Amino acid sequence: MRGWWQDLTDLVLPAECGGCGRPRAALCAGCREALCGAVPCRVRPDPGPPGLPVVHAAAPYEDAVRAVLLAHKERGALALAGPLGAGLAGAVRAGLRAGTRAGSRGAAEGDGAVLLVPVPSARGAVRARGHDPVRRIALAAAGELRGAGTRARVLCVLRQRRAVADQSGLNSRQRQANLAGALEVTAGGRRLLAGGGRVVIVDDLMTTGASLAEAARAMRDVHTDSIGRAAPVTAREITGENAISAAVVAASPESFEINRN
Repeated sequence: MRGWWQDLTDLVLPAECGGCGRPRAALCAGCREALCGAVPCRVRPDPGPPGLPVVHAAAPYEDAVRAVLLAHKERGALALAGPLGAGLAGAVRAGLRAGTRAGSRGAAEGDGAVLLVPVPSARGAVRARGHDPVRRIALAAAGELRGAGTRARVLCVLRQRRAVADQSGLNSRQRQANLAGALEVTAGGRRLLAGGGRVVIVDDLMTTGASLAEAARAMRDVHTDSIGRAAPVTAREITGENAISAAVVAASPESFEINRN
């Protein structure tokens, strides 16, 4: 109900830019350029958690980009999902192109389906916010990709299997410990993934990479076969010939240092 009401008020009331606060613009041209104007890059935290897939980001998490993400996530500025989705779509495309150059079959845009798998939010956080920001951004990104000719859809096949502590204030190692084994693929997720396609785990923000690494672990370790025994499956079995990759709207500025080497 809150999400429906916010959508309506975004249409009929004067808005202010989610990045800089300029009146009567959900996102001004300058802040849109900061979010979507840069060339998406590969990013990697230092230290990187074990199992972290290759990650691409649209922009550094600072200034206007940080303000836009927080406005959408915490203040319910739902109109920002569109430009945030455009930024995420750019990061997904960058990952697909990198996979093509690396020789991954089926990674090229328009070649096979792209399956966007959002990192799940805790149910309590979704209730408190009145919406699921990562899922909303992922849906907008899928629309952007389809508009450009890439077959893309969102598969919400991950869920939290146990409660986790608030990540704020935790360092990289503590976040890894906090999230270890916290995610799993839903009961029907394996069937949905069996259709094939390039799996791209998506999130709004990467800081330490712990959430993306745990999501990738859960995707690789789909378990419970038809007779109830543990049956890990590899990324190859989930995604055909393609490895799992990841894309985010923003990442910590330090994680962009990989591109200067």
